[in-house]
Amino acid sequence: MSKVEMTNMCMIHDRSTGKVLMQDRIKSWKGLSFPGGHVEDGESIIDSTIREIKEETGLTIADLELCGIVNWYNDVTGDKYLVFSYRTETFSGQLLEQTEEGRLLWVDKSELPSLPLAEGLKGRLPMFLDKAYSEGFGVWNEHRKSEMKWQ
Repeated sequence: MSKVEMTNMCMIHDRSTGKVLMQDRIKSWKGLSFPGGHVEDGESIIDSTIREIKEETGLTIADLELCGIVNWYNDVTGDKYLVFSYRTETFSGQLLEQTEEGRLLWVDKSELPSLPLAEGLKGRLPMFLDKAYSEGFGVWNEHRKSEMKWQ
């Protein structure tokens, strides 16, 4: 039986400084990334994003805007891996310095393309920054991983 794994990610933008919050991930999906995590059973996607951001950053977010969805399909097992991607400029609370996921830091939005981003995040930046597309679709299995098709 195939399974569906749902995750979330949120770009938090501080309009007053022009910076976005990044996490230098040391666990899964290593490198600089926007914070996020898994959707738990019985939990809405937005609620899961708010919970994950609170757990990973200490911040409380609101007014989430859906940027798009990254959809990976395993053509051998039928498994699906979905990443619901959001952005917001509404946040409050005290930022943690680090969690078990990694160190947190504010970076200038214009520097994002030149940073050591987690694998595949560079291709997603136009979805977060420019609303250039709303879905990425890719196929993978244990022997190959296709290029992401953006639309």
